Amino acid sequence: MTAPAHIPRPQAKAGILDITPYKPGKSTAPGIAHPIKLSANENILGSSEAARAAHVEAAGNLALYPDSRGQILREAVADRYGLEPNRLILGCGTDEIFSLLNQTLLAPGDNIVQGQYGFNAYGIGARANQAEVRFAPETHHRIDVDALVAAVDERTRLVFIANPANPTGTFISGAEVARLRDGLPPEVLLVLDGAYAEFNSDPTFDDGLGLAREADNIVVTHTFSKLHGLASLRVGWAYAPAQIADAVDRIRLPFNTSIAAQLAAVAALADTEFQQRSLAHVEQWRPWLTQQLGGLGLEVTPSAANFVLFGFPNRPGKTAAEAEAFLAGRGLILRGVANYGLPDHLRLTIGLEEHNRAVIAALADFLGQ
Repeated sequence: MTAPAHIPRPQAKAGILDITPYKPGKSTAPGIAHPIKLSANENILGSSEAARAAHVEAAGNLALYPDSRGQILREAVADRYGLEPNRLILGCGTDEIFSLLNQTLLAPGDNIVQGQYGFNAYGIGARANQAEVRFAPETHHRIDVDALVAAVDERTRLVFIANPANPTGTFISGAEVARLRDGLPPEVLLVLDGAYAEFNSDPTFDDGLGLAREADNIVVTHTFSKLHGLASLRVGWAYAPAQIADAVDRIRLPFNTSIAAQLAAVAALADTEFQQRSLAHVEQWRPWLTQQLGGLGLEVTPSAANFVLFGFPNRPGKTAAEAEAFLAGRGLILRGVANYGLPDHLRLTIGLEEHNRAVIAALADFLGQ
């Protein structure tokens, strides 16, 4: 009997099937009906009452397309930060903006550079455009400016850093950001991911917006998912050189931010009382968690974000993976970060007082203290 001939079928282009899909933080625990989710760096206080009211009001417009340019949100962001509206890019979260920047600048054979523990979304977008991802080594889980610059070559088109970084929580100063920019060729775009910038109260920190105002090769991004608690609505923004904003707008899909997202984001931006309450909560509990985790003998990475990264000794019965499972059994979901090259660490979103105390008590039991 003759074997059937091979029948061609559509195939993904080269490299797509080699991409590891993004792995979000877990939200369920086996056998636990209502676990406490501390795995995704969400705002534990929820979101602004004004933002929720705006979202409810938007339900009256479900039959309408949103304003494709998001003019109401564009103007609110520009007014709040003193920016030019035409240099703003709105996205379905900043993840979409990273993808659009990669799509706009990368050709097959180009590369991006990011830190050793950089956010996975940067590389996914680069590989989807058949570009290489280069990882610059970090020291003590912190971006090394010289290592980033050394990794750049004639095919580098973008350098991505999150500042503060995810999943480490570390940051580099405004002076170091300026030194990084000065060390890059002018045709390389520096992308400063400010998802956690608002949580950094260190006087040496700068989110880069001032530098970007006068630069032709810096993009600064911010999200409404973290401080503002609008993660489910997926809305972020970027401040970019005019020529980059124009280029991105030519390939951005229409209506990429919904009416509800635009209106809720405008309301959230105006609710400074909620923002201050959220920041005060993090400022109160971040040092407490750092001290308590260190007191248990765990290696804590200093954090300037709304989470804390901490490491375990790599010995049987006391590993990070075993701790993650033990905590899940107590209904406490933390984030394992082995997929970031940190198999001995867990990341803990700063929770409410009862959550934070429950995590420390459970870890003490796990470690036999």
